[in-house]
Amino acid sequence: MAIGLIIIGDEILSGKRQDAHFARVIALLAERGLQLDWAEYLGDAPARITATLRRTMAGADIVFCCGGIGATPDDHTRQCAAAALGVPLQLHPEAERLIQEAIVDMASAAGQAPMLDAPANLQRLKMAEFPAGAALIPNPYNKVAGFALGQHYFVPGFPVMAGPMIAWVLDTHCRALFHRAPRSEHSVLVFGANESALTPLMEAIEAHYPQVKVFSLPSVGDASSGRHIELGVKGEPVQAAAAFAQLCAGLDRFGARYVPA
Repeated sequence: MAIGLIIIGDEILSGKRQDAHFARVIALLAERGLQLDWAEYLGDAPARITATLRRTMAGADIVFCCGGIGATPDDHTRQCAAAALGVPLQLHPEAERLIQEAIVDMASAAGQAPMLDAPANLQRLKMAEFPAGAALIPNPYNKVAGFALGQHYFVPGFPVMAGPMIAWVLDTHCRALFHRAPRSEHSVLVFGANESALTPLMEAIEAHYPQVKVFSLPSVGDASSGRHIELGVKGEPVQAAAAFAQLCAGLDRFGARYVPA
């Protein structure tokens, strides 16, 4: 079962805001022995969002979708998720209650009487309209919930909210997957060698160890390190250890100069 991430927002693609979801999700997954398999960035384009969700919902992946679940004209994710499944938006009673509770809390903090029927507060309730059949994802930051549809989990575009909400989803719905496939990684920095010359060695290792992937990360280096390649293996721990020993032996035969990464 793969894990995917969809990040939505024109502000990310235009550079007005720097994405913080990607690194945070990788860290949350790593803490639980999981890894991200794919990621996509989308602008605020309803047709593209709907098509993407229709495609991903047809698969079996766990997917986290960040952004676009607000109630302003540039927020389309709730509507697109409903369109992808061919279901209507419906007011979720618990999400509605939580938003009203937040309105009361804000009014109380300001020393005012809450006006639940004020136009601005009625507009806030749009954020409690989820695709029919959606389950609620609690938001500990401001009580404006996200929602789940099968194995797709929709959270706000604000990392301060999205991070804890994704952590809750993982700990509540995905715990059976934690640390189920132990992995290890080993690598060295190789100097003065070309990737093309090392490729046969990498291919031989992957052919011999089916639960291991070889990675090669070339770098132009700097004044102190110079041009080099980070060459390594990752995967099932026992095979990874054996593959790394074979990698180092191959580098020795090649006469390559290398140091631990």
